[in-house]
Amino acid sequence: MKKAVIFDFDGTIIDTESAWFDIYQEILKEQHGFNLTLGEFVKVVGSTDGDLFDFIDQSLDVPMDRTAFHDQVNARFETIREQLALREGFLETAKELKERGMLLAVASSSNRNWIEGFLKQYGLIEYFPIIVSAEDVEEVKPNPAIYNVALKRLGVTADEAIAVEDSYNGSIAAISAGVHCLIIPNDVTRSLSFHEKGQLIESFADFDYELLK
Repeated sequence: MKKAVIFDFDGTIIDTESAWFDIYQEILKEQHGFNLTLGEFVKVVGSTDGDLFDFIDQSLDVPMDRTAFHDQVNARFETIREQLALREGFLETAKELKERGMLLAVASSSNRNWIEGFLKQYGLIEYFPIIVSAEDVEEVKPNPAIYNVALKRLGVTADEAIAVEDSYNGSIAAISAGVHCLIIPNDVTRSLSFHEKGQLIESFADFDYELLK
């Protein structure tokens, strides 16, 4: 019997990833004349962007100032932050899971302040007593460490949990930790091919509650 559901955050609860892609693409084009494709961006979704910047630097005469770039991206993101919405059907699913007595957690490669800020903004912090973030592990997704920590803090075994992810890197982390993974792609990750052990569904409306038995 399942006891817990572990959610990824970015792209799964809120589709921040589409916004990130648009902003990355805009700034790289404006300041560096670099045309970022979705195919390159999506490779780092759910993980870190170090490999992406290594790829970009190979095409530039002078390597990027990554700190300055992130500052610019964050500043632009703040101007649209309030416009972002929860993914359709997420809130109803979270409420249903809570009513069924499921333990809920967030396991994300993002920083804790980022995750908690959004959860508070949308009145969701009470749903997630367990939040595992980049600060809690030495390696983020696709390494399974984040899921291993989440399982330990929840006090459940891998076969007693379900993961909900939107990206290839996230799903590999969950599957490597032995957790059954539901994958709900967003507009950025929809073109990806996923591991055969992942259970692909179209939206939260298709959440498989039979898995809880």
